[in-house]
Amino acid sequence: MSNNLIEIRGVSKHFPDHPVLHNINLEIRNGEFLTLLGPSGCGKTTLLRLISGFEEPSSGAIYLDGKDIAGIPPHQRHVNTVFQSYALFPHMDVFDNVAFGLRCKGIAKDEVEQRVHEVLRMVKLDTFLRRKPHQLSGGQQQRVAIARAVINKPLVLLLDEPLSSLDYRLRKTMQIELKQLQKQLGITFIFVTHDQEEALSMSDRVVVMHDGEIQQIGTPRQVYEEPDNLQVAKFIGEVNIFETKVLAADDKQLQVEIEGKLFTLKNRRKYKAEQTLYTLVRPEDLQVWSPSEVNDTETMFSAVVEEVIYKGCTVDLMLRLMSGKRLAATQFFNEDDEKLDFLLGEAVWVHWIPGWEVILPHEA
Repeated sequence: MSNNLIEIRGVSKHFPDHPVLHNINLEIRNGEFLTLLGPSGCGKTTLLRLISGFEEPSSGAIYLDGKDIAGIPPHQRHVNTVFQSYALFPHMDVFDNVAFGLRCKGIAKDEVEQRVHEVLRMVKLDTFLRRKPHQLSGGQQQRVAIARAVINKPLVLLLDEPLSSLDYRLRKTMQIELKQLQKQLGITFIFVTHDQEEALSMSDRVVVMHDGEIQQIGTPRQVYEEPDNLQVAKFIGEVNIFETKVLAADDKQLQVEIEGKLFTLKNRRKYKAEQTLYTLVRPEDLQVWSPSEVNDTETMFSAVVEEVIYKGCTVDLMLRLMSGKRLAATQFFNEDDEKLDFLLGEAVWVHWIPGWEVILPHEA
């Protein structure tokens, strides 16, 4: 028996003036927290609306729990949506907002009372029963919207950028609470965001989208550490990109030239000699040294510090190589290096541990 709750097969969506989604194939597992991640206009919200029934595909099919849901209206799909605006009824208090769906279904009063109190305890709002939406904070309003959605016991909860209007600290808190709630409920969450950090910290799997297509599907660690292409690498966090020429290659190693220096790198994707590639290194994987700290600089780049940004447990540096190329480096404080000071204009050496890089083919 398949563990997939939703199967999206060859789905495309075209509006009269432009295409939005192109041949989307995606399997969503029962009980997972899946995030659709991408920039504005990439098609992630349209895909969510197709699952919910607010839009219909131009081609292809969507299966929910093994059944083709084409033409089935939203209220019959066992799918609930939490919108960015929360869409609470302003004239109703918390209890009545959450109970609304159950009352529409004709659920008995005693069961309504029991289920509303149960779900409000779950979202930590059981002491706010009689408050109106305008008397609640943004985070509390979001909890009401979630409670109203999950009380109907949907197979899937769709969340369309529900944290975007919250301030930074509350957003962090709600990320943790949402993930805990999903585990507690055991239902599938499909979460839409353009925030990479949010996607990486909350998801079981991430679907990276761009221009209406899926670029990569994987765990947060996979999409960050092993991007399939340059588009994913650039969107998921910050990355330094070096143009790389392959001088010689065998099944295991590459002899390459980067910024005029020779390196021996692992050949994980069977690249050939004379290929032009990209070598990608994350800022936290770059190591920065003062000239007095190093002896062998054969595989290091000479650079000058252009910016120093103190962030508490880290220092972010902007460096410029002799070629003019700029690099971003993140240096971490630790017990062995309590004094991590860099000066503007200071000459430094930069390198990374071989194997920490990602090598991708050149894209036109």
